Amino acid sequence: MVTPLYPVTQTASPRWGPGAHFSGGGWRAVAEGDQSGPVRRIAGSFGFPRRWPGRVGGVGDRLLTVFLCGDVMTGRGVDQVLPHPGDPELRETCVDDARAYVDLAERAGGPIPRPVGFSWPWGDALPVLEGLAPDARVINAETSITASREFAPGRAVHYRMCPDNLPCLAAARPDACALANNHVLDFGRSGLEDTLDALSRAGLRAVGAGRDAAAARRPVAVPVSGRGRVVIFSCGTVSSGIPAGWAAAPDRPGIDYLPDLSDATADDVIGRTAAAKQPGDFVVVSIHWGSNWGYDVDPEQVRFAHRLIDGGVDLIHGHSSHHPRPVEVFRGKLVLYGCGDCINDYEGTAGYGMYRADLRLLYFASVQPDTGTLVTLRMAPMRARKLRLHRAPAADAERLRTVLEQASRRFGSRVDTHPDGLLVLRACGSGSRS
Repeated sequence: MVTPLYPVTQTASPRWGPGAHFSGGGWRAVAEGDQSGPVRRIAGSFGFPRRWPGRVGGVGDRLLTVFLCGDVMTGRGVDQVLPHPGDPELRETCVDDARAYVDLAERAGGPIPRPVGFSWPWGDALPVLEGLAPDARVINAETSITASREFAPGRAVHYRMCPDNLPCLAAARPDACALANNHVLDFGRSGLEDTLDALSRAGLRAVGAGRDAAAARRPVAVPVSGRGRVVIFSCGTVSSGIPAGWAAAPDRPGIDYLPDLSDATADDVIGRTAAAKQPGDFVVVSIHWGSNWGYDVDPEQVRFAHRLIDGGVDLIHGHSSHHPRPVEVFRGKLVLYGCGDCINDYEGTAGYGMYRADLRLLYFASVQPDTGTLVTLRMAPMRARKLRLHRAPAADAERLRTVLEQASRRFGSRVDTHPDGLLVLRACGSGSRS
């Protein structure tokens, strides 16, 4: 079946379907028999009817809903199963070929057809996105999009996706791709520029990285009909493994790098967000920070998040950890300390099994558009299998709920299971228990 598409410009917000392919001047539809039918059949999986933007069942109309997720790592093994696999060479201690990660995933979950369609990695996430109809979509795009073989020195792991596989990112129709993370320069500054060029050609908007410091710090603004704009900033810290040398400079490409989490650094971010914020805007700061494992939150992160909220930021979108971390509502505003992984090739790898990193959450924050106050946070539990997101079985969804609630309890947050299978945040307090 062929999905009808419309051409997009470099500045347009992309709205294409899962069967898209980039061909020079724009996107065109291609037949992907394994995609369109299954996606439509899954659409009712969570038991909710298709909604329209601004409506949340049992809560009210005309809300502003933002979709957020953790690390979208479409390089390495994921790249190898897509229609245009790039050079599989790796320079890891134990692995020198990216196809080894596909083999590990197949040993864990069974055979993976090759090539898969571009939307394969998103799997059941796409009908969830269609059903909940968020007004803006923000992802952490954590890979270099390049054909370069210039491996950045001193890196234990390098993530690279072939630019021809960019429709994989496009399948989720992100409005902003946060790039201030610890893999976007895995192939150096030339690889970063390739990434920026590829996203621009596709009409996807990058934030948090650029050809100079001004571009790296520039936010993405997503207009929402009748409800102002969602304004997204992206920045990263050393605690997530980002080298200080990756910082953008006036004459050097790089990322929006935060040297520390001091009050002075927070005030600098606040100043930039205040300068960009217009009446009716909802401001998101997407931060790559923290270690990979564990449920503790560094007190510096808590103080930093609170200072940003007090300074007028409406939502903190934290990521870097490989599993979900605590959720807090501070002064009515949402703080996600770690959204966990969304898409990667970690299936079948050894170690840290207690964290069940195969379990993922998709976050949908609905707020009052005039104040930015959180009304409800809905989370869709997913499980990765065969390098693809599937609706999590009930037992796994309950495990996610229990772990997230236990981790978030210090912040006064509770998590309930809704009859439609979504997890829903119940905030009982508004301050840190640290």
